[in-house]
Amino acid sequence: MENEILQDKSMAFIAAGICAIAMSAAAWGLTKLWTSLIETVGRNPQVKKDVTLFGFIGMGSIESIALYILVIAILMIL
Repeated sequence: MENEILQDKSMAFIAAGICAIAMSAAAWGLTKLWTSLIETVGRNPQVKKDVTLFGFIGMGSIESIALYILVIAILMIL
C-alpha cells in the first residue's frame, strides 16, 4: 500500500515537471509575440495602435494558458 502511494506521488511530480515544460513554452510564446510586435512597429510606426491591441489580446490568451497549466500542476502535486 505504501509503495502504491509513493508511486502515485512520483507520477504526480513527473506530470508537474511536464507542466513546467509547457509553461516554458508559454514563456517562449510571449517572447515571440513581443519580439514580433516590436519589429512590426519598428518597420511601420503608423500601425502601432492596431498592433498593440492585438498584442495585448494575444498576451492575455497566452498568459491564461500558462495560468491554467500552473493550476493543473499545483493540483497534481496536492
